[in-house]
Amino acid sequence: MAQSLSKILLHLIFSTKDREPTIPPELADELYRYLASACDAHGSHAYRIGGMPDHVHIACTLPRTASVSKLLEEIKKSSSKWIKERDRRCAGFAWQGGFGAFSLGQSQLDAVIQYIERQTEHHANKTFKEEFVEFLRKYKVDHDERYAWS
Repeated sequence: MAQSLSKILLHLIFSTKDREPTIPPELADELYRYLASACDAHGSHAYRIGGMPDHVHIACTLPRTASVSKLLEEIKKSSSKWIKERDRRCAGFAWQGGFGAFSLGQSQLDAVIQYIERQTEHHANKTFKEEFVEFLRKYKVDHDERYAWS
């Protein structure tokens, strides 16, 4: 085969430092647009980005030439810098070091996009921690809760 082709879909989830609600609601949409452009700059297509003041969900492709951890390192680093410069209230902003990355089939993409779009409704009765643990269980990811939240 003369060229390498791939389409790997991901649902990425990561939180603010200590899961504090440090994303100002009035900046959220602008942050999501910035994250989409950061994904694009690193060869990833973001289908949908959304979240809450304490975390973000991204449905995107994994670039053929990058690892999940490298993609996340780059978009978290640049977006952290961007939000600090964008609003002085965010001078101490940081993302949590870890993340969740879950594989998707093409047939699951629309459901994940809808899930991301309904974050406000979803979190009316569920915390980020409860949501994240559900994903870990759904995808059968072994984890030790003593370390998952430190």
